[in-house]
Amino acid sequence: MVLAEPIIGRNRLFAEFKNKEVLLVLESSQLNILGQTFRPIFTGEVTEVNNGFITMDKPIIKMHNAPFYTFPTPLNFPLEHIVSITLFDPKRVIPIL
Repeated sequence: MVLAEPIIGRNRLFAEFKNKEVLLVLESSQLNILGQTFRPIFTGEVTEVNNGFITMDKPIIKMHNAPFYTFPTPLNFPLEHIVSITLFDPKRVIPIL
């Protein structure tokens, strides 16, 4: 049986978001997945937090041409690249320009 590594230091702040719906913004000005360029804004449930990454299972990528695109697999986000994370109602519509 493998025991989970305890969350250390500042990472404990992120542990509070586990199993909650969030809006997450990364520090990059834009990203590219599947040939689509988009701003690094994601929404969804945080399913795992460890000392290095937050995992969201099937996050919604907020692209201007497909604002509700659900990525088909979990995505890991490095903690050091997260500039903003906040609780978020997934039914809320936000304009992406």
